[in-house]
Formats: sequence, C-alpha cells, structure tokens
Amino acid sequence: MGRPAFWVVSVVPYYVGVLLATHRLIPVPHDWPRLLVGAVVMGPLLWLSVLAINDAYDLPGDLLNPRKSTSPLLDGRVSVQAAKRIAAIAGVASVAAGLAVNPVFALGVLLAVVLGYAYSVPPVRLKTRAGFDVAANSVALGTFGPVAGWAAVTSDLHGFPWLMALQGTLVAVGLYLPTTLADLEADRAAGYRTIAVRLGARTTYRLGFAAWIAAAGLSVVLAAADLVIPRSMLVLEIVMVPVLVAAYRRFIGPGQTFKGVIVVASLFLSPCAAFALTYVGIL
Repeated sequence: MGRPAFWVVSVVPYYVGVLLATHRLIPVPHDWPRLLVGAVVMGPLLWLSVLAINDAYDLPGDLLNPRKSTSPLLDGRVSVQAAKRIAAIAGVASVAAGLAVNPVFALGVLLAVVLGYAYSVPPVRLKTRAGFDVAANSVALGTFGPVAGWAAVTSDLHGFPWLMALQGTLVAVGLYLPTTLADLEADRAAGYRTIAVRLGARTTYRLGFAAWIAAAGLSVVLAAADLVIPRSMLVLEIVMVPVLVAAYRRFIGPGQTFKGVIVVASLFLSPCAAFALTYVGIL
C-alpha cells in the first residue's frame, strides 16, 4: 500500500534540499540521525499516509482500472476502514517523527499530510478538480521536497533558493501530467474530473511538454546567470536540454503509460548528479 517504488520520488528532492543547505554530498556525521529520520518521514511514512487515504476514496474508480488490479483493497486484503486507519496512523507518525527533526520540519510535514487528505477526501477532493490535482502533487514534490531537506538541516528558511523550488515544481508538472493520461479512461468512466478528463489527452500532454521545456530553459538561465546552478554547468546544460526535450517527445505521448515517465525521469538524474558534483566543487 505504501508503494516503495514511489519513495525515491520524494527522497530525491529532499536530498537536493539537504545538498543546497550543506554544500556537501554527504552531510557531517553529526547530522545523520536527524536527516535519516527526515528521509523516513519523506519516504515511507508520508507516502503510506497519502496513498492509503487515496486508495480508500478512489476504490470505485480503481475497480474500473486494470492498472490497480493488485491494490490490497481490490483483492480484499485491506478494508476501506482499515486503509483509513492506516492513513491516520501513518500521518500522525509522520508529524511525530518530524518533531524529532525540528518544529519547522514538522509543520511542513503536517501541511503535506493535510494536502494529501485534501487531494483525496470529499468534499474538497482536489483530485477531481482539474488544475488543483496538478498543483497539489507538483507543489508537494517540487517545492515541499527541497524545502523539507533544507529545513531538516536548519529551521531557518532564510536563504533558501526559491528559484530551485520553481524549477522543481515545473519538473514535477512535466512528469505528473503524463501520469494522469495512464488513468484517463478509468477516471472518465468513474466520473473523476481530473485535468486529463477535463482537457483531453492531447492538450494535457502539451501542457506537460511545455512545463518540461520551461524547466529545462530555466536551468540554462540560472546557469548563465550563475544563480544557484554554477556557471561552469552552462555548457552541460546547453548539451543536455535538447536531449531531455527530445527524450520527452520520444518516450512520452498522449497515449501514456508509466514506462515513458520512468525513462525520462531516469535521464533527468544525469544533470541532477552533475549539478550536485558541481555545486559542492568536485567538478
């Protein structure tokens, strides 16, 4: 139910936040216990909370979705009420563990849990409000993720490079929108007004592609201006941006499956690694 494969999706931006705050690939040993607790919160605990509550309220639509056939709720291993209890316990545990990091981090975790519930639970149910479904997921990953990593190092958010949060959010929009296409027919049959149902496959794909291009272009601008991304990365950015844009065009399309998103996201890790090595002065 916690989808371990998803944990890296939030742990990577969390690590980016740690990197930005410490200027180190590996933080000093004194910080390891606190940062590991933060990683457990950002990975297993938060995902279990938001996915369990989502599974509980998405059950009618999941019954129509072949991709969800292995869901514990669909095969009877977990009841709807049990899923709600699991979500609540994991949410409380997330905030409690967050307090062991620091109060600012815990407050951010609380906001993430609330956002997760708002995404799934009526009457708010952002999942069925076109546009808000994208914003909830993209801000949670692209902004909350790196801010959480920074906050795990220091509770003082002054100095956090918000331009990197903007870029992270654009990347999240570019990668999240195609995932709504994978569930388009099931969501349409269930009456869920997601952005893909509202706008259609082709327009949703184009919006995702535009966000991806915007994120790639912003990285070039930041490198050229020597803002957060070191200017020494400019040549690499100029080379990698066309590759990433072409990869998105090649592997992601209106008839989307998750395989293409995984391929493009994996390619994106290369410039991320180069940024990390350059940011700390190794390259």
